[in-house]
Amino acid sequence: MRVAVDVGGTFTDVIVLDETRGSLRFEKVETVPTDPARGVLSGFDKAEADINAIRYFVHGTTLALNALLTRTGARVAIVTTRGFRDVYELGRNDREPMYDFKYRKPESLVPRSHVFEVDQRMGFQGQELSAFNEAQAREVAQQIAALDLDAVAVCFLHAYANPAHEQRMRDVLAEVCPGLSVTLSSDLSREYREYERTSTAVIDAYVKPITRSYLEKLDDKLAESGLQGNFLLTRSGGGAMTVETAKHQPVQLILSGPAGGVIGSAVFGELTGHKNLITFDMGGTSLDVSLIAGGEIHMESQQRFQGLPISIPTIDIHTLGTGGGSIAWVDDGGHLQVGPQSAGADPGPVCYDKGGSQVTFTDAALAVGYLDPANFLGGDIQLNADHARQAIASLAEQLGMSADETAAGILRISEAKMAGAVRVISVERGFHPGDFTLLAFGGGGAFVGAAVARELGLPRVVVPPGQSNFSAFGMLMIDLVHDFSQTHVTALEPDQPQSLEAINAIYADLHAAGNAALDEDGFSDDRKVFQAQAELRYQGQEHTVNVGLPGTVLQADDIATIIASFGEAHRAQYGHAMDDKVEVVTLRLRALGLLPRPEIPRLEKGDANPESAHKGARPVYQYGQGESADYQIYDRERLLWGNEIEGPAIVEERTATTVIHAGDRLGVGEFGELIIKIGAQS
Repeated sequence: MRVAVDVGGTFTDVIVLDETRGSLRFEKVETVPTDPARGVLSGFDKAEADINAIRYFVHGTTLALNALLTRTGARVAIVTTRGFRDVYELGRNDREPMYDFKYRKPESLVPRSHVFEVDQRMGFQGQELSAFNEAQAREVAQQIAALDLDAVAVCFLHAYANPAHEQRMRDVLAEVCPGLSVTLSSDLSREYREYERTSTAVIDAYVKPITRSYLEKLDDKLAESGLQGNFLLTRSGGGAMTVETAKHQPVQLILSGPAGGVIGSAVFGELTGHKNLITFDMGGTSLDVSLIAGGEIHMESQQRFQGLPISIPTIDIHTLGTGGGSIAWVDDGGHLQVGPQSAGADPGPVCYDKGGSQVTFTDAALAVGYLDPANFLGGDIQLNADHARQAIASLAEQLGMSADETAAGILRISEAKMAGAVRVISVERGFHPGDFTLLAFGGGGAFVGAAVARELGLPRVVVPPGQSNFSAFGMLMIDLVHDFSQTHVTALEPDQPQSLEAINAIYADLHAAGNAALDEDGFSDDRKVFQAQAELRYQGQEHTVNVGLPGTVLQADDIATIIASFGEAHRAQYGHAMDDKVEVVTLRLRALGLLPRPEIPRLEKGDANPESAHKGARPVYQYGQGESADYQIYDRERLLWGNEIEGPAIVEERTATTVIHAGDRLGVGEFGELIIKIGAQS
């Protein structure tokens, strides 16, 4: 048995794969914000998972991300090289909202009074320029101890080239401040750029105490319950890591939950023949979108969260604060807005009857007729439609609109914002949305997927089985991953193959580190895979492009091939290529420990007639038309492979709802996926 659990801001998703029977079970329980571990264990109970039979338990969590977004992390100090105290405070002069005159830099996670300096200096090639001043380091450690802080981030100049001084500072802190959580920048990133490396270390230190406490508590409870299998966590860059690694590097968990959905999308797309995908994951709090081109997940070597950079490999995921719990409100100009504030799990939408008073997306969906109040989460939560309509009517009075138009307007505004998020990861990356299929999942992805696809010109929407638990499903498809990198700036020229000697020497070290990490995880040689990549640029450029390499031992003949691949990648990303010299900036290695890939159950074959799944019809209010239209209702659990449904229709399942509009046609695939052809009749 395999179990995957994805803890979101509103619900905790559980999926159980019984490998003996070849069956999947999907369950959903409400997240417990004050005790997420209790929510995980209640999910085990609801799914009736035999904990003694679990071989792999894979967990995704937004705990670290939420601590960062809500600024509820640890009290952190920074120790840095003398003369570089203000690197973190100054940051960079560039900013994403370039023309926003109201822009303010993100609030620092560490006040300047908690930044300390130590005399020491390494050169960019790793040579010691100034010795580590241990006496001064002890004084700094004593000052930190007196402040009674939770964690400290150590980031010395050029520690990416030689981490010896950072490691000595760690030893001093361990002796003077026993029990203090310490993060070394060189343990997380062996790449240049002091500000980005410092920011990464600070964020890791900021979320480490709360994350470590949660993981230790959950690990202990699972052990007490009899778990003998492997406890793994998904990482932001795809793949999984052991719970011990997660405790030491929690910054790798920032995009833990959404990463599972993208990984599952790539696997499912390969299985069903959809290699070009836009993943569309709508949960209770947010929407996460990503792009998969030719079956390849788009990776980034750096991400920003609320303006703060993190220099670790991450899946390129764009997040928007629009979900099922997003609150509708009226701005100062009298206009209707939706999000990014969310009602969350507590108190939740008005229709939950748990004390919520602010209208949400879910309330609007119920009011227009998309949701069955008696069949939400299979009837586990009874929705109060009257209370939702009363709250919407109050909001409508402020707008001078009818309650029906206000409810439909909330949905329409949300759909428009979501379409904008898809444009960011497609059009703004140089891809045409019409060349992609929208893979809609999460509790609300299939709810709005067809409308968003129509607005952007996507030809089809695919809704996978267990859509509301699909991020957890993706966690069943992962391999264990370790990422290693090393900055090494050098020219790459076909007529000077001697430059490969230093590159191959670095890759030998990275390979040895990756091999040792996989050995420690218990993988045999036949279950190890090593993928080499490099960040390249034209000489004189600032930005780089990530390019795959033929292996970890490069030959002279490989140089021309690598340069040609870089030119193609640069043209795809920036619209042009040049004849200038190319140089290596950073060498990367991904070490994978291959886990057994489970089989996905197939659906029973049927014909085109879906009559056995038909449940009736109900009216749905149509935005801008002032009237309702009847939508036919179907039970997804009774659909068969080959069934076809003409829109307008609604397909209900225990934990999610799929909406098909007039002019669209739905077909059921062999793995239970719903394939919606947009505008099929026209």
